[in-house]
Amino acid sequence: MTDETAGEGLSAEVPTGGRRRALAEFWHYFSINKGAVAGLVVFVLLVLIAIFAPLIAPHAPNEQYRDALLTPPAWYADGRAEFLLGTDAVGRDILSRLIYGARYSLFIGFVVVVFALVSGIVLGVLAGYFRGWVDTLIMRVMDVILAFPSLLLALVLVAILGPGLFNAMLAIAIVLQPHFARLTRAAVMAEKNREYVVSAKVAGAGHLRLMLVTILPNCVAPLIVQATLSFSNAILEAAALGFLGMGAQPPTPEWGTMLAAAREFILRAPWVVTYPGLAILITVLAINLIGDGLRDALDPKLKRS
Repeated sequence: MTDETAGEGLSAEVPTGGRRRALAEFWHYFSINKGAVAGLVVFVLLVLIAIFAPLIAPHAPNEQYRDALLTPPAWYADGRAEFLLGTDAVGRDILSRLIYGARYSLFIGFVVVVFALVSGIVLGVLAGYFRGWVDTLIMRVMDVILAFPSLLLALVLVAILGPGLFNAMLAIAIVLQPHFARLTRAAVMAEKNREYVVSAKVAGAGHLRLMLVTILPNCVAPLIVQATLSFSNAILEAAALGFLGMGAQPPTPEWGTMLAAAREFILRAPWVVTYPGLAILITVLAINLIGDGLRDALDPKLKRS
């Protein structure tokens, strides 16, 4: 009894130690890329800002101050201290709207990536595992979607579905879906004939277990990298749709919508356009840097001793 108990304890400790070593190795290779670490710090700050927006923002995002229309930032000669980054054309505090806008941009990126990732994985696994007419049908549909410029296709879909934040997210997810489907298909095709899959098949594992339990976990690394890069693409696409009036609708403090509302004041009050643009730039750059770090840490071919 004692030996069996000890054996069970040892077998339970080994996977835990293996996971710790794997996490330590992952962080080692990730931290080598200083740009990725900087991007991670910026992204974590953005997440914290989005979560605690009501506590951080000095004003409500849609509160209008009629005595402070197009007030410049506080360091300008005629600026006001209570409006650090100035106000827009209807007297709303730009800093507060940027802080609340982080919620919308991060929410859009998360929802779009989850939808595109899940649906793309399902289609990619089916295509790569069964091949034949299933593969042909799914991949031809993906090829048709990829044949259109992403923003143009998203615009067409939103025009059909109607302007709005939800429809914009759905359209962007459909546009990004083929990237996950093709990547999953290629990974499944590379793994399905390996010895461990053949052994599981001989042992009597069914198709569903082979696809989701045996093969899919070994295809996760490239999907994580693609999901990170698609996160930034989703934010950019949503901002573009908002700028064109097809995404989030006013008075929603979404960064693309803020740019659209401020474009006529670009010469009179450049700060109204500058700061939403910088917010999009910094967020997308930080996420792309994280994606580069994840690629280096998860791809064994790029690891250096």
